[in-house]
Amino acid sequence: MSLYGGVSALKLSWHSDILDTRNLQSTLRCGYATCSNQTNVLAFRGSESMGHALRNASKTRYRSTSSGPLKVVCVDYPRPDIDNTVNFLEAAYLSSSFRSSPRPDKPLKVVIAGAGLAGLSTAKYLADAGHKPILLEARDVLGGKVAAWKDDDGDWYETGLHIFFGAYPNVQCLFGELGINDRLQWKEHSMIFAMPNKPGEFSRFDFPDVLPAPLNGIWAILKNNEMLTWPEKVKFAIGLLPAIVGGQAYVEAQDGLSVQEWMRKQGVPDRVTKEVFIAMSKALNFINPEELSMQCILIALNRFLQEKHGSKMAFLDGNPPERLCMPIVEHIQSLGGEVRLNSRIKKIELNDDGTVKNFLLTSGDIIEGDVHVFATPVDILKLLLPDSWKEIPYFKKLEKLVGVPVINVHIWFDRKLKNTYDHLLFSRSPLLSVYADMSVTCKEYYNPNQSMLELVFAPAEEWISRSDEEIIDATMTELAKLFPDEISADQSKAKILKYHVVKTPRSVYKTVPNCEPCRPLQRSPLEGFYLAGDYTKQKYLASMEGAVLSGKFCAQAIVQDYELLAARGQKKLAELTIS
Repeated sequence: MSLYGGVSALKLSWHSDILDTRNLQSTLRCGYATCSNQTNVLAFRGSESMGHALRNASKTRYRSTSSGPLKVVCVDYPRPDIDNTVNFLEAAYLSSSFRSSPRPDKPLKVVIAGAGLAGLSTAKYLADAGHKPILLEARDVLGGKVAAWKDDDGDWYETGLHIFFGAYPNVQCLFGELGINDRLQWKEHSMIFAMPNKPGEFSRFDFPDVLPAPLNGIWAILKNNEMLTWPEKVKFAIGLLPAIVGGQAYVEAQDGLSVQEWMRKQGVPDRVTKEVFIAMSKALNFINPEELSMQCILIALNRFLQEKHGSKMAFLDGNPPERLCMPIVEHIQSLGGEVRLNSRIKKIELNDDGTVKNFLLTSGDIIEGDVHVFATPVDILKLLLPDSWKEIPYFKKLEKLVGVPVINVHIWFDRKLKNTYDHLLFSRSPLLSVYADMSVTCKEYYNPNQSMLELVFAPAEEWISRSDEEIIDATMTELAKLFPDEISADQSKAKILKYHVVKTPRSVYKTVPNCEPCRPLQRSPLEGFYLAGDYTKQKYLASMEGAVLSGKFCAQAIVQDYELLAARGQKKLAELTIS
């Protein structure tokens, strides 16, 4: 699920351009714990990340302590048994290949642009393989599309609503390798949809734990009689048969059709799309079914139905920069790598043969390495492409890959909302995608007396340029339908204490039909230059899992090319010595 984006830079508590974690009081120890042993932006200058205090309300800080009366009452479920799935074992094997690879005689200096999950993953696995990554982040915050900021009250607000699925094997392995599996708060195995025709009510798809996949998913669908009729279920099942029989080859062949086109071609009633797949499309890629490639839906369904715990969801127990990104940074630094904030790239400077010479920063600094990697969103890469590269087919086909706009909304209310769950909720609103009461779902954000709703506002193309006030007004109008007894558009019921609106003009790439052939491999045709990012070629599309896997593939390509890259570096050194 692609619930993340990027915003303009704000100041955080890191004051040094180079992150120094030696003085951080952390319980984390970044070793090589195996997964099985762990049980438990495009930031255009005009983009906004703004918060408004609507009333001068004093806020009580609530923390979970052993001595105080207030405790976290959220019920977290045990970590699902995902360590023995085929996809998890493949991911774990790929991770182990970096640690077990021969130590390089001369480690490569690899300069990586972008400290989102793709860049962090690339740097982490290169460091595991014995190389020296230098990770450059333009902003003063880690995470890219999972970035978050702390406001003046000490409350965090995020770039997106981040959900970690059981079907994310490389992300799950990463948590295990860092020893932070306990930072995922697993929820009950359900999908919960609001009912627009029944304000304030929800419809559930509950996956029974006693059944294996795909029977648990089939049972969840069959037991839900509120959203689809039996004839609709039968027609949908018949429509899916080619995908079940044809497997991955069939799934990839559907890239040319939108979700709506595919459904109609297969004889699936339009009401199935309206009842289920509008919500899924917006959750997966922030766009509606008439735009989204059917390949995206089929990939998600394949993972959710073929893996028993594939659709099971977890929330991170706090803000992503500290709870997820910093452990990766600590690990990279412990192996000799560097992570530098406030290091924005101004230009990719080239050698005479068209290969990368160095990265020129806006500060005037020049960063040169043996290898150069771009792990930024595709839109930023396209802005910085040298003119001489633009007609190379590998780069030219990137023209069709464009980030989709998305808005993330946070609203703090003056009371505890009752009509919500300790879970992700599909709003089925024309303006809202998914939402969660983060004061319940996330330990760090827990508050027993007040709710904080985090909502994904999508599709956002028509709203991205509108004022925060307009966006909040529209959000409240939709929330009044979801919480008719508790919220009204005029705030005569629950009142807003404050809000933050985070706008991302270019988030994950827009997965429209016929995009798949445009996605590049991580190894570019230019010697010494590589790409990472969820838009690059990997099977999990635009998601956190896709970002992490792309970083592993990028690191793998560099490790495989070591002899060639090392020889290239020696040749360059010899030329410099002669001159």
